[in-house]
Amino acid sequence: MLAIISNVLRGTASRNGARVVVSARTYADFTPQASFDIKKCDVHKLEEGPPLQAVLTREEGLQYYRTMQTMRRMELKSDQLYKQKIIRGFCHLYDGQEACAVGIEAGINLTDHLITAYRAHGYTLTRGGTVREIMAELTGRRGGIAKGKGGSMHMYTKHFYGGNGIVGAQGQIFETYNMASLWKLPCIFICENNKYGMGTSVERAAASTDYFKRGDFIPGLRVDGMDVLCVREATKFAAEHCRSGKGPILMELQTYRYHGHSMSDPGISYRTREEIQEVRSKSDPISMLKDRMLSNNMASVEELKEIDVEVRKEIEDAAQFATTDPEPPLDDLCNHIFYNDPPMEVRGTNPWTKLKSVS
Repeated sequence: MLAIISNVLRGTASRNGARVVVSARTYADFTPQASFDIKKCDVHKLEEGPPLQAVLTREEGLQYYRTMQTMRRMELKSDQLYKQKIIRGFCHLYDGQEACAVGIEAGINLTDHLITAYRAHGYTLTRGGTVREIMAELTGRRGGIAKGKGGSMHMYTKHFYGGNGIVGAQGQIFETYNMASLWKLPCIFICENNKYGMGTSVERAAASTDYFKRGDFIPGLRVDGMDVLCVREATKFAAEHCRSGKGPILMELQTYRYHGHSMSDPGISYRTREEIQEVRSKSDPISMLKDRMLSNNMASVEELKEIDVEVRKEIEDAAQFATTDPEPPLDDLCNHIFYNDPPMEVRGTNPWTKLKSVS
């Protein structure tokens, strides 16, 4: 098993003759696969890095596009619900960083184990969670992926050990590097470098911003985290390194978050709107993939618009569920604290209040 620690082809429905022709062309005339040049990775303690070309099939491209658009729309809807005070508490959005989660997932297996920090919504989706479950968790409802008791930072699926709400919890990373290296553990350490630690730029916070070298004795890669293909190929390379018994490896994914650190951070007191807009216009991961597919005849504008419509509907349906599903009852408050233990009593808010905990 591999541990990763980090911070469908759909037809076009038709109602008239013209659309039938377009739909038929979808399968007959599009390029089934193409090769793309990708940015060279910087390497540390490696003789060579990932390949400089990536092969993308039409089916993969459509799948990546749909997943990244789903993440983007889900996060924008979460922003709206938060501002309406339907989502409360801490909420860290992932828009702008979609290529990281999608590229990593494309380079590993669902049976591999993945742990992330508090910006966890995207990984919850790629690890098998549904938009409906994620949105309901954000609103604290019974149908949420953690039964409405985890919220934004605590979502879990099989082989995915969720987010971590403690910023300093990643502080023991150097001890972890050391142990993983001593034991040659098959572990990929990933730093999603979105340029800011909360409201402080990396240049102001670190004497050296070469985070891919921070493992010292562990090999490292610095990757274009805005390019889903670059992330995918780097992850495949890293996974093969680990699976072949060479021990751990570190990847720094250079990416960017469009929102602030959390919903309480407007994100423009330490950076300009122009900076954000420049990244959106030049390096947006969804636009980059879309342009590649269109320019290589791997999809049509109409087909991608159809996906956009389907994604928007999925998000709206999920939001409707997340705002109407009931909240979990008080009796469920202490359930699932332990796994496979007999029922036990838990003290409530005072010594005279008793609650029951069921595994």
